[in-house]
Amino acid sequence: MGKDAARAEWDNPMQFVLACVSYAVGLGNVWRFPYLCQMHGGGGFLIPYMLMLVLLGVPLFYMELAIGQKMRLGSIGAWRAISPYLGGVGLASVVTSMYLCLYYNVINAWSFWYIFHSFQSVLPWAECPVNSNKTGPVEECERATPTQYFFYRETLDISGSIEENGGIHMGQALCLLLAWIIVYLFIVKGVKSTGKVVYFTATFPYLVLIIYLIRGVTLHGAINGVKYMFTPKMEQLAKPTTWINAATQIFFSLGLGFGSLIAFASYNQYNNNFEKQAIVVSMVNSSTSIFASIVTFSIYGFKATFNYESCLERVRLLLLNTFDLAEDTISLENVNHWIAELNRTHPEQFASLGGRLETCDLEAELDTAVEGTGLAFIVYSEAIKNMPVSQLWSVLYFIMLLLLGMGSMLGNVIAVITPLSDLKIISRYMSTKTLNGLVCLFCLLLGLGFTTRSGNYWFTMFNDYGATFSLLFIVLIEVITVCYIYGIKRFEKDVEDMLGHRLNWYWKIMLAGVSPILLIALFIFYIVNYIQGGTPTYQAWNKELGKSVVTEYPPYAQAFIGLLLASSVCCIPLTALYTYCKKRNLASGKRERTVSTVSA
Repeated sequence: MGKDAARAEWDNPMQFVLACVSYAVGLGNVWRFPYLCQMHGGGGFLIPYMLMLVLLGVPLFYMELAIGQKMRLGSIGAWRAISPYLGGVGLASVVTSMYLCLYYNVINAWSFWYIFHSFQSVLPWAECPVNSNKTGPVEECERATPTQYFFYRETLDISGSIEENGGIHMGQALCLLLAWIIVYLFIVKGVKSTGKVVYFTATFPYLVLIIYLIRGVTLHGAINGVKYMFTPKMEQLAKPTTWINAATQIFFSLGLGFGSLIAFASYNQYNNNFEKQAIVVSMVNSSTSIFASIVTFSIYGFKATFNYESCLERVRLLLLNTFDLAEDTISLENVNHWIAELNRTHPEQFASLGGRLETCDLEAELDTAVEGTGLAFIVYSEAIKNMPVSQLWSVLYFIMLLLLGMGSMLGNVIAVITPLSDLKIISRYMSTKTLNGLVCLFCLLLGLGFTTRSGNYWFTMFNDYGATFSLLFIVLIEVITVCYIYGIKRFEKDVEDMLGHRLNWYWKIMLAGVSPILLIALFIFYIVNYIQGGTPTYQAWNKELGKSVVTEYPPYAQAFIGLLLASSVCCIPLTALYTYCKKRNLASGKRERTVSTVSA
């Protein structure tokens, strides 16, 4: 077991490392980690983050690579080889990866949409479009912002709630088709074609990040954002949520539990040094998060400073016009001084300003925390539109997003395809190209649902509930299985067989003790948090207000959430029960045949 010479392999270890980097370094590094830094104390968040990397991330990453390389099978076959009762662990990973495949490529479709719209003399999200009467801007855009309007109305054509259905957005559907065609071309020949693609998908985003870093730190006000990031707020370390979010970010950023790492490692040579590679990829992933945050916060600083100074300019003009002062009397530097002075000397006239006098606060601008698609497609777009040669920066940014998304998609699809291709009934009658094409076509057809007017709400539901609960449970079962069912000593011998040396004390302590305890704590926290959260809610776009409003999911959507949470997890006990019943039936059949033979 574990030395299948006929199995396809990476051309060299570098391809495997780049595939892991391309998969692990994804959109979460750009839009999730900076948000967590912003929420949990800036530079102080790096303390729990790096600690959780050592205690949880690296050991579990190491474990999955070891399993894949030893068994040389996808997730289903690998866990079934450990125990016939554990095939459901691999099946649960496949189901979870399938959910991710359905909606994740929609983000790549959005990236294509923004790239295509960047080749215009004026970026379409830079200003509001004119209404049908040609009398002024569209009202919905005036109530919101041009960037919000372009995302919610032009890109998504979003409905007012999940209950308001509508037709497919043809532009988005075509972009999604293009995204799936590219994914298919990347994986068409299996690991042989993927191994070539990752040289580009793993490295080009770093080139764009470096270019953006150079541009970002030279923007006016960028230093305000970078200072904000690295100024630690140590009081945040006393909050349990800071540590929990650090652990979950490490967990999901490395892509644990999906089966992708097991699939990637199954194409390694048997004696490949996966230990060194596990450490390198984990460190590269976390370093990228920090590096991307510096870029993001420099952009944040520019945007916040631009908004802050725009606010000051509006206040300056208001004071000049109200009190009939000379143009050069008030500057941006002394606005606050003049507010206090005019309030003291002309209290009645100052009071008449009422709600027209804005409060300008740079710190409040920097404190505005946004994550996910809001950060990637709205906040960044708003910053880009104010840059010189904004079209160039827009194309570069969205190409980077696209490649980060495509790199992760390769891992997601391979996590589904590898276990299926390992099944004899499929490999016997279907070529690799055909299987890959059918999986991509299946995901495309179901993914079209996310391009409807209410599709973004279903996208949010899958993103929030499709993987979190199941992945925590899957990886908890994995580490308990390896250490306490398969046995840490057997695992140690397998590692020695592959690497030529035994597990050191760090791997043993982490895998057998620390990592399971942390996973159990995270699992309990997730369940308690879900129960205490009450009725699940989502952000529904209200075009009358020009903003998102919190709305409860309808009963049928809540039932679907329950199905999402349970469907992948149920694979584990149901498969074990099926295996048990099958074995018992075989055993009883043997006994009956034995009795019949003796009687005869």
